Amino acid sequence: MNRIFRVGRMRASAYRQRGAVLYVALIMLILLAMIGIVGMQVAGIQERMSASYRAVNRAFQNAEGVVREAECAIEAIANRTGAGGCTIIAAADIKHICDDAFDPAGWGALQSFAAVPVVNVRQIDTCVQGEGTLDMGTGPASEKPFPIYQITSYAADDVGNASSSSVVDTIFKL
Repeated sequence: MNRIFRVGRMRASAYRQRGAVLYVALIMLILLAMIGIVGMQVAGIQERMSASYRAVNRAFQNAEGVVREAECAIEAIANRTGAGGCTIIAAADIKHICDDAFDPAGWGALQSFAAVPVVNVRQIDTCVQGEGTLDMGTGPASEKPFPIYQITSYAADDVGNASSSSVVDTIFKL
C-alpha cells in the first residue's frame, strides 16, 4: 500500500505542474521575438544612415569632379592649348566682376533644381587687395602673371533622382 500511495502522490504533483513549461517557453519566445524586432529596427536605421552617408559623399565627389574639370579647362584656356578633354567651361563663361556679395551657399541653393552639375567661374585676381601677406595685385594692370579664379560648383548624388546635393567653393591659382 505504501507503494501505491507514493505513485499516486507523484501523479498528483506531476498533474499540478503540467503546462508550466509551456508558459515559460511562451514567455521566452515572446522575449526573443521582441529582441528580433528591435534588431531589425536597428538594422533598418543603420541602412538608412549608410545610404544617406553614401548619397552625401557621392554629391560631394561629383561637385569636386566638376571643380577639377573646370580647373583643367582654365589651364587649357590660359595656356592657349586645346581643351584636352576638359570642355566644361569656355573662355566666355569666366566672369571678371569683383562681386564682394557673392555667396556660394546662396548660389548653390538657387541651383537646387538643376538636373546636371553646374559651375560658376570668376577671375578674382584683380579683386585681391595689394599690400596683403601675399603681396598680390601690386604689379601693372596689364601684367597678370598669376591669375586667380574662384570656382564654385553644384552637383547632386544622382541625376534625375537626387536625394543629396553639394556645393564646393575653391580658389584656383595658375
